[in-house]
Amino acid sequence: MKRKYILPLFLLFQIVFLKVIAFFSELVERFYSNGLYIFISKVNRTIFGFFNFSVGDVLYGILIVYGIYWLYKNWKIHWKQKLLSIISFASIFYFLFHFLWALNYYRVPLFEKMNIKREYTDEELITFTEKLITRTNEIQFKITKNKNAKVVNPYSQEEIFDQSILGYDNLAKQYPFFEYKIKSQKKSLFSLPLTYMGFGGYLNPFTGEAQVNDKLPMYGFPNVICHEMAHQIGFGSESECNFIGFLACVNNNDLYFQYSAMSNALRYCLSNVGMKNEKEFERLKNKINLGIIENFKESELLWQQYDTFIDKGFHAFYDQYLKANQQEEGIDSYSKYVDLLINYYKIKDL
Repeated sequence: MKRKYILPLFLLFQIVFLKVIAFFSELVERFYSNGLYIFISKVNRTIFGFFNFSVGDVLYGILIVYGIYWLYKNWKIHWKQKLLSIISFASIFYFLFHFLWALNYYRVPLFEKMNIKREYTDEELITFTEKLITRTNEIQFKITKNKNAKVVNPYSQEEIFDQSILGYDNLAKQYPFFEYKIKSQKKSLFSLPLTYMGFGGYLNPFTGEAQVNDKLPMYGFPNVICHEMAHQIGFGSESECNFIGFLACVNNNDLYFQYSAMSNALRYCLSNVGMKNEKEFERLKNKINLGIIENFKESELLWQQYDTFIDKGFHAFYDQYLKANQQEEGIDSYSKYVDLLINYYKIKDL
C-alpha cells in the first residue's frame, strides 16, 4: 500500500471505531473518562495553565494562517494529491481531537451516573420554575437591596476564575467525580469573533484550556466559566455541562455565583414554559423582580448588537457537530438540562 493512502484509511477506521465504541459506554467511562483522560487533562492543564494567555487560540491562529499559506503555495498541485493531503491532515486532527478529549462524548450519560430521571410533566416544569423565581428573587434582593436594580458583578474576570474553584470543591464533597484540580481558564483571544458567532465560550480539546468570551455581561460570567470547567473534567454533553455548571455555582458560597446560575436556569425554564403555554409564561414572568429582567435585557442587547448571518451559519454548523457527537437534539441540547434540574430537585431543596 502506498504511504499516501495510510492516513486517509486511518480516518475511515476511526469513524467506524467510534460508531462501534458508542455501544460500549461503560468501557469508555472506566478506561478513558476515569482513566487515561484524567492523566491527559492534568498534564494539559499543568502545562498550558502556566501561561496567562490562551495558548490554544494562538495555535488556532497559526494553523489558520498556515492553512491559507499552504493552499496558496500548493494551488497548482493536482486536485487528487491536494485532496489526499487535506484528508491526511484531517485524519491526524480527528485522532488528536478524540484521544485528547472527545472520547468523553461516548461515556456513560450523567443521568445514569446520578440516577436522575429524564422526563417531566408540564405541571412539574411550572412548579420548579416558580421555585426558581422565588430563589432568584431572594438572591437578587440580597445583593442589590432593590427589586428593580440589576445585579452588577463587582469582580474582575480573573477573580471569577479563581473563585470558580471553590464551588467545585464544595460540589466534589457530595460527588467526587466532579473534582476539579489544576485550573486553566482563559479569556479567549477570539472573543469578538465568538460574539459574532453567538458563543459564550468553548473548551480547547487540544490544550485543555477553558476559553470564555470576555465580552459577556459580567452577571452571567461565573455560570459560563463553570460550564466550560465541566467540559475540562471530562463531560462532553452540553446539557450535562449546563447542569454541572449550575451545581458548581449554587454550591459556591458567593451570592454572585449563585445568581449567575439561577438567572441562567430561570431563562431556560421560562423559555420552555413559553413554548408550551404562553399564558403561564406571562403569569410567571410577572413574578420576577424587575432587576432580573434588566439583566436579561442586558444579555439580549449584547447579542442583538452582534446579530448577523454569521452566528446563524455557525449555529447551523455547530448543530450538526453536536448531532454527530452523541447529542441527537443538536444545539437544542443546551436546554435539555432543564430535564436534569427538575428531576434532581424533586428530592432536594433549591
